[in-house]
Amino acid sequence: MKSRLRYFFLACSIVASIALLAIGCTSQTGTPEAAKPLWEAGDERNKIVVISDIHLGIDDRYTETLNNRPLLIDFLKRLQNTKDVRELVIAGDFLDEWFLPVYYPAYTDQEQFYKKVIANNQGVIDEMNRIIESGIKLVYVIGNHDMTLEAEILQQAIPEVEQAIDTKGLGTYYTGDRKEIAIEHGHRYDVFSAPDTVSNAELCGNDDTIFPAGYFYARYAATWVLEGRPKVPKELPVVKNVPEKTNTDQYGAYVYYSLLKSISERMTPNEGLDDKIFDIRIAGFNDAYTYLDFLPAEQADGTISAPVLFRNIQRSWEKRQKLNNVKVPNTFIKAVSGTLDWRYFYEQAKAQYIDNPNEAVDFVVFGHTHVPALLNISDTTCYINSGTWIDHNTDDPNSTRTFAVITAGEKDKAALYSFAQDGALIDISKRIYE
Repeated sequence: MKSRLRYFFLACSIVASIALLAIGCTSQTGTPEAAKPLWEAGDERNKIVVISDIHLGIDDRYTETLNNRPLLIDFLKRLQNTKDVRELVIAGDFLDEWFLPVYYPAYTDQEQFYKKVIANNQGVIDEMNRIIESGIKLVYVIGNHDMTLEAEILQQAIPEVEQAIDTKGLGTYYTGDRKEIAIEHGHRYDVFSAPDTVSNAELCGNDDTIFPAGYFYARYAATWVLEGRPKVPKELPVVKNVPEKTNTDQYGAYVYYSLLKSISERMTPNEGLDDKIFDIRIAGFNDAYTYLDFLPAEQADGTISAPVLFRNIQRSWEKRQKLNNVKVPNTFIKAVSGTLDWRYFYEQAKAQYIDNPNEAVDFVVFGHTHVPALLNISDTTCYINSGTWIDHNTDDPNSTRTFAVITAGEKDKAALYSFAQDGALIDISKRIYE
C-alpha cells in the first residue's frame, strides 16, 4: 500500500518568519477577520498562489470541507488585500461530485447538481469573485472530483474566472513570466482517477462513461466514513493463482486486484457486497451495480478481471493515456503500483515536464495527493504539491489548509504554507520525510 509519512514542523513560528522573508514578505499576526494582507507585500505583482483540493460539497452532511470553510473565506479575504499577488490558481477538486454516500438519491441532471454545490458554498464563491475584483487573476484547473463540471456552469458563478481544460475532465495551465510554470491536478496519471471513456463503453453502449473506477471507490469510502467506519466482515474474492511477471497483461490485472483487495479489507461499510448500491444515472451510466461488479476475481477462463464494470482494465490504459493527452506514457503496472504513493506523482511531474525535451518548464505544481510537498529537482527546477483544505486529511493527518506561493522572476522562488486557525502562516517548505 502506501508508505506511512511521518514528519514534523521545524520551529513553526521562527521558520514561518524566516521563510516569508526569503520570498520578500513578513508574516502578519492579525486576525483573518481584519482582512489584513497575508504578508507585507512588495511593489510588484509577481506572486502566484496555488491552492487545490478544496472539495466543497452539495450538502454540509456530505462535504469534506466544513470546519475549514470559514477559514478558507478568511484566507481569500486576506489574499484580496495582498497587493503583490498576481494570480490565484485552484489546481483541481474545487467542487465535489464524488464524496457522496451510496444512499444519496440517484440523479440525472449534473448541471443542477453543481449549481446546488455552488449555492451551498456561496460564501466561498462570493470571495472568489472579489478576488478578481481586487485585481488578481483567478484560474481554475479541473480535477477528478469535478471532472464532469461543464465550463459554463462555473462561468455563471464566477464570470471572470479563466479555466484550463485541454480535454474532457483534464487541463494544464502554464504561467509565470516565461510560461515556465505548469500547473495541473495530477489525476491524468492515476489509473483510478483519470477520465475513462474506454473501459465501460461496450457495457453502456456509449463513450460518455467518463467516470473511472475511483469514482465508485470514493462513493464506497464516503459511505464507510459517514457510517462511522464500521468493521463489517466481508467475503472478498481470492485470487489463488499468481501470474508470472513476464505475463504483463495478467500480472497487471493481479497487481490491480491486490491493491483493490487491500483497500476493500480496510473499507467495510454496512452495505453488502452483492447489494445493488451504485445507482448511477449520469455520465453515460444508467443502471445499478454491486461492489462485486467491479472487484477483480478469477473468472471461469482463468483470467483475472472484474466481471461487469472495468473489465480487463489493464488493456484500456494505453488508449486512455492517448485520449487523456499524456505526453510520456507509462505502463499499467507502474501506474497502479504508484497510485497511492505521492512520490509517483513527483516522478510523473519530472518525466512529463522537467525531463521532457518538448517542454520548457522549470516548476511543476500538482494537487490530487493531499500530501503537500516542495522538492527541488535541480537549482532551477522544482516540484510542488499544494496539498488540500479538507477538514481531516487521512493521507497526511497533520496537513490541511495548505497552499503554495511562487515568486516569478529571473529565477523563480517557491514556498509552501499552512494557514493556521489564528491566521498565521506556517512555513512547511522544509519537511523531513522517512
